[in-house]
Amino acid sequence: MNVMKKIITVLRMAACLSALAAIAGAQTPAAGTAANPNPELVGQLTKQLNVTPKQAVGGAGAIFGLAKSKLDPAQFSQLAAAVPGMNKFLKAAPAAAPAGAGGSALGSLGSMAGGKAGGLASLAGSFQSLGLSPGMAGKFAPIMQNYIGSKGGSGVASMFAGVLK
Repeated sequence: MNVMKKIITVLRMAACLSALAAIAGAQTPAAGTAANPNPELVGQLTKQLNVTPKQAVGGAGAIFGLAKSKLDPAQFSQLAAAVPGMNKFLKAAPAAAPAGAGGSALGSLGSMAGGKAGGLASLAGSFQSLGLSPGMAGKFAPIMQNYIGSKGGSGVASMFAGVLK
């Protein structure tokens, strides 16, 4: 009888530990990876632009997605090597809003200083879906370019800047 009680107690403890491990496993990856794939870059964006981490990750992901669509695979590999967490940024990029959903927003993006809207204008819907004005893409870009330059060198930063024009 005493052995039976011990077996039941051990089984209960094992079930509790298994449940706790499942809960911890379900929460830890989401909190540590998807929310912030690159603490340094996300920190710079949130601090300098006064945006949330989710907006920083999504906005950077949208811009990196644009770069990926314009660069050949070898060039994008150089960029990805300079940015830890690149795949997670790309996965966090919001889908663009339907065409025509931001007509006046595109106009405001096009009037950005220096006329650098170019490829960034295509991100208006993505930025709007994050609760950001389309013009914020133009504010993300130089911060991201400086970060890329510090990690991958001026050549990679110039290549990145070139696809945003």
